[in-house]
Amino acid sequence: MKPVPSRMILPALLPLLLTGCLEVAQHPAWRAGKYDGKPDDLPQQAYFSSDRLAWNAVLADRTHLQNEYERMAP
Repeated sequence: MKPVPSRMILPALLPLLLTGCLEVAQHPAWRAGKYDGKPDDLPQQAYFSSDRLAWNAVLADRTHLQNEYERMAP
């Protein structure tokens, strides 16, 4: 049995050595047992300046024609 040349071993081991190099930590920041990240705004806060009635009116208007009973002619 012939010995394997070292120039063939290195390219074969290189992918194994580099598999974990680019792993980025994906855990959120925790302080005092609570999540310390960016707060997520509610949709009515982001788009309607916290006007909940306007947000509900847009939702009701959007879903108005999705009711099959309202779409049928009597």
